[in-house]
Amino acid sequence: MNPSWRLPALLLLSAALAHAQPAAAPTQYDTLIRNGRLLDGAGNPWFRADIAIKDGRIAAIGALPAATAARVIDARNRLVSPGFIDVHTHVEGAVEKVPRGDNYLLDGVTTIVTGNCGGSVVNMAEWFQSLEAKGLGLNLASLIGHNTVRRQVMGTENRPATPDEIAKMKALIHEAMQEGAVGFSTGLIYIPGTYSNSDEVVDLARAAASYQGVYASHMRDEGAKILDAINEAARVGQEAGMRVQLSHFKIDTPRLWGMSDKSLALVEDYRRKGVDVVVDQYPYDHSSTNLGITLPSWALADGQAKIKERLTTPGSRKEIAEQMERMIKDLGHADYSYAIVARYTPNPEFEGKNIVDVTRLRGQEPTVANQIDTILEMVAAGGAQMIYHSMGDDDILRILRYPNTGIASDGGIRIFGEGMPHPRAYGTNARVLAEYVRKRGVLTWEDAVRRMTSLPARTFNFQDRGVLREGAAADILVFDPERVQDKATYTQPHQYTEGFDFVLVNGIVMVEDGKLTDARGGRILRHAAR
Repeated sequence: MNPSWRLPALLLLSAALAHAQPAAAPTQYDTLIRNGRLLDGAGNPWFRADIAIKDGRIAAIGALPAATAARVIDARNRLVSPGFIDVHTHVEGAVEKVPRGDNYLLDGVTTIVTGNCGGSVVNMAEWFQSLEAKGLGLNLASLIGHNTVRRQVMGTENRPATPDEIAKMKALIHEAMQEGAVGFSTGLIYIPGTYSNSDEVVDLARAAASYQGVYASHMRDEGAKILDAINEAARVGQEAGMRVQLSHFKIDTPRLWGMSDKSLALVEDYRRKGVDVVVDQYPYDHSSTNLGITLPSWALADGQAKIKERLTTPGSRKEIAEQMERMIKDLGHADYSYAIVARYTPNPEFEGKNIVDVTRLRGQEPTVANQIDTILEMVAAGGAQMIYHSMGDDDILRILRYPNTGIASDGGIRIFGEGMPHPRAYGTNARVLAEYVRKRGVLTWEDAVRRMTSLPARTFNFQDRGVLREGAAADILVFDPERVQDKATYTQPHQYTEGFDFVLVNGIVMVEDGKLTDARGGRILRHAAR
């Protein structure tokens, strides 16, 4: 018998049997997001597709008409993007009280990096475990702070560190990195880090670099000496062999507004030389930090008792006041009306008022000398958190247009209604989208989202976040480009963003139809190199 007839016959039989089998059941997913216009986070043009989520990850992207899921979200007429990654926050002491992170979730943030400006917890492992036990609403990673380890080893002494002290600080950094810290941060404008030299910073940074950590720096100066400060930060990256993130990049001195062309050119020059330097920015012309920065740094050394002693000794108080008068002139301010009290525990009546108004409340004429007296009394009483009008719009726009600028709030998790915080804690991302994309056309939707997602993810080595792709963590936003709007202002800061209709963290719906759920989708993001 000729076997050549058997192959077609077998194929026909196989086809017939296959046709007789019942159709395979459609794939079952946890969540389906249908009909969205997808912004992938990489800066590519949007495209229409469905997203299927399974076990906290993106399982499929594309046309999925046969797919079913326990939950279906109709994203028609809305944009779908990766969750925003805010790499510059300060949440220690607040995330424990509001572990869901309400103000960030409602602004589209699904991952935060804390421990910035040189300030962090010391025992990362213990802190991470306590947060996991509480249950987080968003993902959290932390840097280990220079000011923290220096204070731990040598207090707030105004002197160089000894070799033995350097070794002790490096040991603390090694321990934190082994416990999952994502890098090393400095706040070289603050005590005690401001008392260090560049060699110390480079030496300590090498400890984090050995774990492929990032160097994030609040530089030593953001005004007249900003170019020197950039050179110092780039030197750390170059000599330690690590990526550099320049925090809240700005020009904070009114008489130097416009100088961002030079500062950005220097950053780009280092990039051309092979030093991986990127920056972040918040889209406001007011900054926020403590009241102590208005004093010369030497006056803040050696602890609160020593500070009080200097402020109550006529000779040293006079020297501090004279130096403050020179400092304010150098900044280009006529008086302290640019400084607004955000939080002052000894007298909440001061909150929301500038130093000129507070001086009047204290029964004094608001001369500059009397304003300085007000500041010194407030510092002696424990200090205050402030908001400073210090930046110009031209610099904000120039920095925002720079392709390697990420968006970060420099804010914290807020207890709703408490104090007068900077509005950036509530509305940073929505402000970029509403003001600088929709209204002013400074950025495209695609590029703005890239700066909030894949750019920070790349910088901090979050390899499975910041983009919409199969296999990535399902940190996803569904938002209306016509409605997304920041609401928080300097006078009424406690207002949540509107327009982020759905926020998913690791596949868990944390915001549904614009309202927070009681779920807990967040997790600790420990450095993979640990």
